[in-house]
Parts: sequence; C-alpha cells; structure tokens
Amino acid sequence: MIQKLISKIKSTNAPIVVGLDPMMNYIPEHIQQKAFAEYGETLEGAAEAIWQYNKEIVDNVFDLIPAVKPQIAMYEQFGLEGLKAFKKTVDYCKEKDLVVIGDIKRGDIGSTSAAYAVGHIGKVQVGSRTYAPFDEDFVTVNPYLGTDGVKPFVDVCKAEKKGLFILVKTSNPSSGEFQDQLVNGRPLYELVGEQVARWGEECMGDDYSYVGAVVGATYPEQGRVLRRIMPKSFILVPGYGAQGGKGADLVHFFNEDGLGAIVNSSRGIIAAYKQEKYEKYGAENFGEASRAAVEDMIADISQALNNR
Repeated sequence: MIQKLISKIKSTNAPIVVGLDPMMNYIPEHIQQKAFAEYGETLEGAAEAIWQYNKEIVDNVFDLIPAVKPQIAMYEQFGLEGLKAFKKTVDYCKEKDLVVIGDIKRGDIGSTSAAYAVGHIGKVQVGSRTYAPFDEDFVTVNPYLGTDGVKPFVDVCKAEKKGLFILVKTSNPSSGEFQDQLVNGRPLYELVGEQVARWGEECMGDDYSYVGAVVGATYPEQGRVLRRIMPKSFILVPGYGAQGGKGADLVHFFNEDGLGAIVNSSRGIIAAYKQEKYEKYGAENFGEASRAAVEDMIADISQALNNR
C-alpha cells in the first residue's frame, strides 16, 4: 500500500491528506435538518448527517488528493451508528480510489493488539470464510507498550501489504511531557524514531517502508532530526493549518526526492466554510469551500518545497 500512496502523491502532486474528523458543530444546518427529518434527533440521525457531510466533501476533493484520514473517535462517540458511518466513509473513499488512513491510535499487547490489527487492516476468520471488517489501508499505532504492542500490527501489515503510522512526536502542546524527556541524554522521541526505523526494516516497499511515523508540523526542528533517523519511513504530519503549522515549517519532513511525508489538515479543510477566507461560499456550498482550501494547501506546500 505504500507504493499506491507514493503513486497517488506523484500523480496529484499533492502530499496531503484530508482528515475526515466530523463534529456536529461543523455540519451545516441544512444537512443536520434533513437527517433529523428522516431519522429524528437520534444517534442514527447524527450518523446520517456525518455520512452526508463526509460524502459531499469527498465528492469535491477526491480528484485533488491522494488520501483521507478519518479519526475513529469522531464516529465512536455516536456508538454503533457512528461506526457504521465510519465504515461507509471508508468504503466510499476507497471507491473513489483514495488511500484511507484509519486514525485509530491503538496499541495493546499480544492477542488484543492482534485483534485490533485484524479488525482494521487484516482479515478475520468466521467459520470457513474471511472478512475484512473495517479495511483501512493504513492505521495509526501508539507504541507506548513497546514491541509487544506493535509487532502484531507489523505482522498483519506484512501479510496484507498494508501500512502503519506510529506515533513518535505528536503535534499537541503537552506532547513534551513524556516525548521530550531525556533517556540516557537523548529525548524519548528520538529513541522511538530509531525503533520505528528498525520495525520498518522488516517490511520494505521499493524505496520506503510500510511502517511510517507520526511527527507533528508544530515541531519542525524535531522533524528535521527525525527525518535523518528514519530515512526510509514515510512521515504523517498532523498540525497543519488550524494547529499552527504552515508550508514553510514542513520542508524538513521531506527527503531530497520530494517524497517521504504526507501532511494532514482536518478542520482547516472540512470546516473551511466557517473561516473568513472562505465564507463567501456559505454553508450551502461547504464542499466547494473545502475544495478551495485543499487547492490553497497544495499551493502553500508546493511553494515551500520549491523554495527550499
């Protein structure tokens, strides 16, 4: 799957991923009202609103981008109906030939971790048949439990030729409480990055590993260091836009070949119509506002990479 991601990045010339992280206050009133008229103000009604919102955004941007990243918590909060909307979103994006990164941040040990891996990027056995339950192309993994928690994901990744993005240096302000702590004189995130590179050696594509890393755009200097530590790992870069990251911050996340990183923006794109810059589109045309925001993000990152 890493080869497909690279191919899509090259064909779109857009090393970006749209985070499909819907909140009810992002969803325009007309979408909500239509869903509630059909299903009532219920969990099913909320899930329908989310699905219709996602679908319109995807319809407006799929030809510009290589990948999407639905954050599962935004769906889980609506229970089983929300998870159905998550699955419908994953399937629809794959119909549009988008690479799907399931932002699930799972990490446990032994059979528990294996079950997470099977459920999201593998196949589960039911009698004589097998099923791919959620069937994302990549998932995000929390490495805090060490190799015991990651190896089951790596094993499924190798078997299915899917991919992982392992949390190394996250974009949130308090990430340094643990990730920046010194261990034998070095920050913990560097040690995690080295381990990610070792895990990645087990499942290489042509030039890059199936095992990548998450490094926040809000920490460009750490990104420079981690790029050297993990030369064969693709880096998923959250924190662009709404969290303060901008194109000029991102150049060190990329390798000299112009590849090696994919930058995420979530509410900066899916809720673009709420921003002053795109308010001319209005809530009725929120999908068009999202498309304009994607085009602006592509231009910003391209300019930064061309000027480095």
